[in-house]
Amino acid sequence: MSFVLPEIDRDATKKAVEAAFEKYRFYLLTIPEERLPKLTATYSLVPPTNTNEFHSTTEDIAIKNVDFERERENYIEWIRRAVNRLAPREREIIVKKYLQDEEVFDYEIYIELGYSERRYYRLKARIFYKLAFLLKIEVYNIEK
Repeated sequence: MSFVLPEIDRDATKKAVEAAFEKYRFYLLTIPEERLPKLTATYSLVPPTNTNEFHSTTEDIAIKNVDFERERENYIEWIRRAVNRLAPREREIIVKKYLQDEEVFDYEIYIELGYSERRYYRLKARIFYKLAFLLKIEVYNIEK
């Protein structure tokens, strides 16, 4: 009896993780500055009910706004927990590359951290796998 694990689609998984980070950054833009998560030196980071009652459009908009707030807060917490489960150096790479306001090139990060280009990209690929599994967004190759 043998057990074969499904093969992961590297490109699709990488795109899924990057899309999750992009959505995270977008959600952070919609939060008042005083409520944003703070970065430390260690780089640590109710469904609506359907009834037959009458609702005005003002109430409906208020409910949608509250639902969006809840969804946004849950999403940010989901990403934060996954990133915080990484090792400190892995977390540092992800925060510097994807979770800060300004965009940074990969070469700036690996030079700053003292990594070779090859080591940096290998480590980054491994980090993406870890995050994909932590976030449960890994993508598998479909065998036909």
